[in-house]
Amino acid sequence: MLRHLGSKRTYGHNVKLAALLSLTAGFVNAAGFLGFAVLTTNVTGHAALFGESIAMGQWESARVITLWMFLFLAGAFVSSLFVSSLGKDQRYSFVVPVLIEISIFITVALTGRYYDQTLVLKEVFAGSLLFSMGMQNALVTVVSGSVVRTTHLTGTFTDLGIELAQVIKSTGDRKTLIGKIKLRMVIILFFLAGALGGAFVFRFLHFFSFFIPVALLVYTLLYDVFRIKIKYYYRSRVKR
Repeated sequence: MLRHLGSKRTYGHNVKLAALLSLTAGFVNAAGFLGFAVLTTNVTGHAALFGESIAMGQWESARVITLWMFLFLAGAFVSSLFVSSLGKDQRYSFVVPVLIEISIFITVALTGRYYDQTLVLKEVFAGSLLFSMGMQNALVTVVSGSVVRTTHLTGTFTDLGIELAQVIKSTGDRKTLIGKIKLRMVIILFFLAGALGGAFVFRFLHFFSFFIPVALLVYTLLYDVFRIKIKYYYRSRVKR
């Protein structure tokens, strides 16, 4: 899902990646909001709140919102830097960003119970989730060639609307358009499923619920690793 790039990447790779990581992002968005009262997977709403805070002269609020937006940007920057430094054509260039994301979720799961609604701890916990989601969004965008984005739905709904109009009017390659529509629907449905699951599970497990996105990311990593080992094992058996 993550290791295939460029011409080696198929539609199936993008669908699998979109499903797993949209599920992760939706879960984190809902659980993060219930835990820290902050939307942690995008910056669109924060930009609106930033404008309101400036207009109302609420400078401390504006500072915190600026931090949210900066951390999402920083996550995207760090993720892209790792991939480009290791070489995006290298097989495991995605591992470090995903491991950082996993470590953030584990930290939140284990220490979230100490959150006491103070501004400092809100900045630490919510900020770390925004950073991780910036990392994930940049990684998925680079790996999929800007085909898949998993942490927010605004652009996905826009693209879906455009493609639905095109498939009705178009007399050209309808198969390609229908494939794109199916991919958008996967992103939307799995994000919503993740949000529903995050909201439901957080009621019972509280911050321990962040172990669920950890499990999803670990599975995403191991899927590629074991696929490679199985493929090599199969080839070695065939040669014998």
